[in-house]
Amino acid sequence: MASTDTAPKPAKADDLAGLEAGLDALDAVQTHRTPVREVLTKKVLPPFLAVGLVLVVWQVLVSAKVTDAAKLPPLSAVGHSLSEMWLKGTLLEVVWTSVSRGLLGFLLALAIGTPLGLLVARVKFVRAAIGPILQGLQSLPSVAWVPPAVLWFGLNDAMMYTVILLGAVPSIANGLVSGIDQVPPLFLRAGRTLGATGLRGARHIVMPAALPGYVAGLKQGWAFSWRSLMAAEIIASSPDLGLGLGQLLENGRNNIDLPGVFLAIILILVVGIAIDLLIFSPLERWVLRSRGLLVKG
Repeated sequence: MASTDTAPKPAKADDLAGLEAGLDALDAVQTHRTPVREVLTKKVLPPFLAVGLVLVVWQVLVSAKVTDAAKLPPLSAVGHSLSEMWLKGTLLEVVWTSVSRGLLGFLLALAIGTPLGLLVARVKFVRAAIGPILQGLQSLPSVAWVPPAVLWFGLNDAMMYTVILLGAVPSIANGLVSGIDQVPPLFLRAGRTLGATGLRGARHIVMPAALPGYVAGLKQGWAFSWRSLMAAEIIASSPDLGLGLGQLLENGRNNIDLPGVFLAIILILVVGIAIDLLIFSPLERWVLRSRGLLVKG
């Protein structure tokens, strides 16, 4: 009986090349930079549409007299307060007073929270001693630090920055600790094999690998910085401190100026959104894109 050869024929070179190309295409992640027009459409336009919808609902409630002007002022009154501040030349000054304080306080918190988080994450004794305290401080409302800070430093900028630091440092440190905890042990072993130990290992291995969690901690740290500053400005308002957004809000309450109160709230919200869109969202997209985790955006 004649035997039939059923053994598979050797793959041709062209077939192997095609297979390799297909696997490479599956592994490769398209990380091209998104055009500015697409970024504006997908990232900037939606928040503006949401704000516009809120304003429309606001105006409808006022026009339909669902509530009286003593509780919800018309948009025209808020716009009038805005134009008055602009004509007096105080609008940008008020915004810059708070923004400069918030950014400087955040940078100080960054300089303190980063090495603190690295120390807590890498030293077991320090983690056991300080880790629970950082978690407790993060859950403590920032407004609770205003009275002791006033008693410690008086009504000055040192008091403001103290409240910001106590609110933001735990968030930044905990974010870095969380990011380091998620670093694969293989990375650390490979770094030690290559001689990256101590500060060198922290710089070249630990920090780059923990970057996504660290950036999340930075975003939360900024949010806590801004909230802490507003609480400090509202409670500890003084002419010596200058006029910031928090003081503007408190002055509106003291003067029973509801349009001024809503104007201050809108400005606080706008600054918070603008900082996130201009600084932290691009930073987060860059981190994700550099790791092949973001196809577009």
